[in-house]
Amino acid sequence: MKKLLYTIIAGSLIFAGQSCTKKFEEINIDPNNPRNVNATNILAYVIQNSGSTLFDVWGDMNEPETYGGHLGKIQYIDEARYVFRPVTVQNTWRYTYVNLENAQLVMKAAQAQGNVNLEAAAMTFQTFLWQIATDTWRDIPFSDALAGDSGVLTPKYDKQEDIYPALLTRLKAAGDMFAQEGDGKLGEGDLLYGGDVSKWRKFCNSLRLRVAIRISKVNAQLAKTNIEEVLGNPAKYPVFEGNEDNAFLEWTGSTPYIEPWASDAQGRDDHAVSAPMVTTLQTLNDPRLPVYAIPATADNVFRGVAIGPAGNVPIANFSRIGDRFRYTDAGFTPFMRYSEVEFIIAEAANNGWTTGTTAKDAYDLGVLASLAENGITGAAATTYLASAPVAWTGDVTRLYTQKWISLFKNGHEAWAETRRTDVPNLPAAAGSPFAGHNRAPFRYPYPQNETTLNGGNSGSFVKEVTDNFWGKKMYWDTRAGVQ
Repeated sequence: MKKLLYTIIAGSLIFAGQSCTKKFEEINIDPNNPRNVNATNILAYVIQNSGSTLFDVWGDMNEPETYGGHLGKIQYIDEARYVFRPVTVQNTWRYTYVNLENAQLVMKAAQAQGNVNLEAAAMTFQTFLWQIATDTWRDIPFSDALAGDSGVLTPKYDKQEDIYPALLTRLKAAGDMFAQEGDGKLGEGDLLYGGDVSKWRKFCNSLRLRVAIRISKVNAQLAKTNIEEVLGNPAKYPVFEGNEDNAFLEWTGSTPYIEPWASDAQGRDDHAVSAPMVTTLQTLNDPRLPVYAIPATADNVFRGVAIGPAGNVPIANFSRIGDRFRYTDAGFTPFMRYSEVEFIIAEAANNGWTTGTTAKDAYDLGVLASLAENGITGAAATTYLASAPVAWTGDVTRLYTQKWISLFKNGHEAWAETRRTDVPNLPAAAGSPFAGHNRAPFRYPYPQNETTLNGGNSGSFVKEVTDNFWGKKMYWDTRAGVQ
């Protein structure tokens, strides 16, 4: 990503200086809080801020990545044991809604300008954020959450059962807007694809597949209808076709735009690759192991750490996160990958839905895409794919396992998928202070401000939560016997 693009983020917040004036109104305009900002600059802010707040150490590594089984903590272990910080919960909620509101501003401005492509891109990214939000807290302010300008200061809560169909409707609308193939420019604020509308079309329709497959076990007909509509009309609804389509935010590597995991590594050493991940990769003889993990310094052995152990751990005994994901300043934040799309198609085909391909072919493409993304191609890739524990047999558990592996560094999606599929089976952290639970958290705590400032709307939903993290499962979580 060109470094030039990041300069517009600052430009979106600052007006050019003006000479002195006698006019009181002009003197009292705060140059750091402009009244009107170019819509493409706001889009840049939304994309960058989402990466730096929802996919950093606080928004991703400490909790979603440990809840989803990719990482464990070796120092300051509290978050992996579900001992959360209320300020972190509040910040995550605030960052999410700030970015949702800013995406709404882009949509409004683009609509006023008649820029259909920019409106569709903002709608796509906003829907991406909405899904993360509801998969984090379940029932949230949604339908009137962004109506503050209309006087709605205490928005009502919508149930996840109603939010998911609305997300699919929004993505279809955005896909239809892109299909008009207008000449509206995205501008330099497109930090994902550098203004390439065709890539955004694929991201939009691929995201629609993600949303649909999430509810496939609870509303199979709606999921099937959406997936078959997308895959049945590739001319109108193209999806990711290769790793070159990946929705990755690529960081410049220069302060302040250092990739968040790498930025954290400059001053902290609190994370290791989890025991479930390392053990899974070792069992499969997976060539991604030395890419995902670094051998433990104590004995040069790959060893994952238990997630949320009861006591302190000797940090030298455990594998740190691999260079590609942790120690590259000009690294990437993965919002969505091509491999994920192929795994979704494979699952849909395995369900007997019309996808234009077979479950085996899509599964194979998903595995190969993840391997290639991590630099593994040729004979090493084909040998791995053909190996006994990996080759497609019709067992959906293999598909879920490979998808979980491929999602490394996207804790939000990994946590959601483990709750949906129970693959891998992730027991509650041994060091958790909350007794009587046999799985990782079902949800994230609501922020305290929602109780104090919006208690009339949040009260009944807060009461459904047990021990801050459990209670009412996600709408799409069909697992039995979990608590």
